[in-house]
Amino acid sequence: MTAPQTPSTPEQTAPAEKERRQNTKVGVVISDKMEKTRTIAVQRSVRHPFYKKIIRRTSTFHAHDEKNLSKAGDTVKIVETRPLSKLKRWRLVEVLNKAKVTE
Repeated sequence: MTAPQTPSTPEQTAPAEKERRQNTKVGVVISDKMEKTRTIAVQRSVRHPFYKKIIRRTSTFHAHDEKNLSKAGDTVKIVETRPLSKLKRWRLVEVLNKAKVTE
């Protein structure tokens, strides 16, 4: 009888669960009227299939802001998370740029 072979590569010794890459986006807060929830607009550029012109598309996401740090106009980074409510699937990670206060 032979001795059982031990795995020699790190991929074989790692646990079976895979580390999932988190989906992150950068956008601008367009609404801060809800408690602990922000509406974020994320813009992306796509090429029109026929005219080949670059056009901007905007998607809106509802994100959880636990400490109410962000205000309307701030540029923020959000990360995908488990469903927190009917519409909230994103969590606010950090405020990148504060909006300028106009008086």
